[in-house]
Amino acid sequence: MILPAVIMTLAMVVFPLGFAIQLSLGGGSPSGFSGANYQRLVVDPVFWSALKITLGLFAAALVLQLVLGTALALLLNRFDVVRGLVRTAILSPFMLPPVVVGMIAIVTLDPGLGAANWVLQSVGLPPFLWLASPQWSLLVVALIDTWQWTPFVALIVLGGLQALPSRVYEAAEIDGAVGIKRFWFITLPLLGPTLLTAAVLRTVDLLRFFDIIYITTQGGPGNATTTLNIYAYKLGFDFMDIGYASAIMISLATIVFGSVLFFAALRRKVAW
Repeated sequence: MILPAVIMTLAMVVFPLGFAIQLSLGGGSPSGFSGANYQRLVVDPVFWSALKITLGLFAAALVLQLVLGTALALLLNRFDVVRGLVRTAILSPFMLPPVVVGMIAIVTLDPGLGAANWVLQSVGLPPFLWLASPQWSLLVVALIDTWQWTPFVALIVLGGLQALPSRVYEAAEIDGAVGIKRFWFITLPLLGPTLLTAAVLRTVDLLRFFDIIYITTQGGPGNATTTLNIYAYKLGFDFMDIGYASAIMISLATIVFGSVLFFAALRRKVAW
């Protein structure tokens, strides 16, 4: 009965992965199988720059989304009356396609006509090159992704908050743990497995971040937002360097798999 599912899995996952590994090792090239593409990775400065940008974007966006998502979940958990309405309203950003989010960002952050610079100028501040600044464009991209996916993290954390045992809070109240102490020593440790679940889900997306970057900056200005995904795409489809692009993507897949295993192992340690 499970044979069709097994065949589909092999066709959609195993075969493409194996074919990519074959291409990365030079399969199909005149020189045959070799490790030349991986040797090229070691001496390619753009690869190391893209790796640094990928990890930096991952770290910044993940921290922002976990912190803001937890804060939003705590806020929603306090207001029972409007929780259902607000929960429905905050679903909208991460239900939007990335293309739509990217286009919204382009229009909003346009240096000349965008609403963001209009707000700055209305309070007496100079306009800002949001997506065209080599120093700040990566952070802006991280903020765009944070706007879209913080509600998703908030819903996960809100579910975790509602599942926490009330008897622990009753005992803590008797012992005098209130306010920030209650959150820091009781709520946050109990939310550990929930936060790590959210981290695993967001890690997979953030390390292979592509669509919003491609729509808004296409890796620019210069290489300021060129992640491993963007770099491999340009090499593979603009320059037809399929073997080297495959080597980059196999390296990225290894990083994603290792990160997920790390967070999953950490989650098992803090489970209660």
